[in-house]
Formats: sequence, C-alpha cells, structure tokens
Amino acid sequence: MTALTLNLDSVIKLTREQFYKLCIENPDLKLERNAQGELIIMPPTGGETGRSNVNLILQVASWNEINHGGEVFDSSTGFTLPNGADRSPDVSWVEKSRWEALTKEQREKFIPLCPDFVIEIMSPSDNLKKVQEKMSEYRSNGCRLGWLINRKRQEVEIYRPEQEVEILTLPQTLSGEDVLPGFILNLQRIW
Repeated sequence: MTALTLNLDSVIKLTREQFYKLCIENPDLKLERNAQGELIIMPPTGGETGRSNVNLILQVASWNEINHGGEVFDSSTGFTLPNGADRSPDVSWVEKSRWEALTKEQREKFIPLCPDFVIEIMSPSDNLKKVQEKMSEYRSNGCRLGWLINRKRQEVEIYRPEQEVEILTLPQTLSGEDVLPGFILNLQRIW
C-alpha cells in the first residue's frame, strides 16, 4: 500500500489549525500536508521498517542523552515547515536553543520549524522519487543534515545545505558531522 495524496482545494482549503484538528480527530491516520496543501495519507509501516525506526531513534536518543544538545522526535511528531508543509520525519532532532525559543503552545502543537537533522527510512511501499523530494524539501527549509536510508538498495543518501546529494553504498556507520558532534550511527542492524 502506497501513500495516498488528496487534493481538496476545490472543496476546502485547510488552514493550519484545521489540519491540526483533522490530525487530532483522526489519531489512527498518519497525515502529512505538502506545501501545495494536498493531504498525504501514509500507510502503517511493516515490521522490518518499524524495527529499524526504533533502532535509529534509540541510537540518536542515546547520543542526545549524553550530549544534551537538543530534542529527539519520532515519526508521530508534526513539523510545520517554513514553506507551509506539515511533515513527520521518521527521526528528527532540533537543536536545544531553537527548541527552547518556542512557546509552550508551539511545543504542544505541530512544531513551527524545520528540524536541524532528519532521517527517513524507505518502506517497501514508498516511492523513492517522492521521498527524495521530501528530503530536498527539508534541506531547502533549513535542515542542516538529512539521511535517506534505502534498505532495499542498501544505500544512504546524505542531504546537506547547498551541496549535491551524496550517495553511499552499504555504509556500516554514518557521522553526525558538525550537526550532531560525536554521533556515529551504526547501520549494521538496519541492513
């Protein structure tokens, strides 16, 4: 089952608040909204993707627990990007000062910023081109480092500001570079 995109513009143009309420009223659906206002209904992940997601979150959260550099978020967290899209990366991290600059109300709803770091892991049902577009969208909205993990191809695409995408084949580790200093992601359990 692949993601379903709905264009509701001819019927209704959802405001940010209406989209947020739609998500709250339908907690069993994973919804995103692109910059054009189209709703994207994401199917649940399979077992291998879910297992990999947990492993990724554990590694990033363990590093963050030691370094206290920011906040780690899972795929249930919504972010309203500067371009108006509402996205939910599989794993994300926001630098501490940016998180602390948000009001309590902003922290309770979809976070009104782009994460500093994101990971997306391809599910078998994902469309590679659409996920690559999403990664480019994160980068163009201020993400400082992004990893697209494609288990099927055993590749990682690395997204950095104002740089070409770097593609690594079967890497065993990835560096958090200057965004997550000292963080090394172990990919052995992901492949």
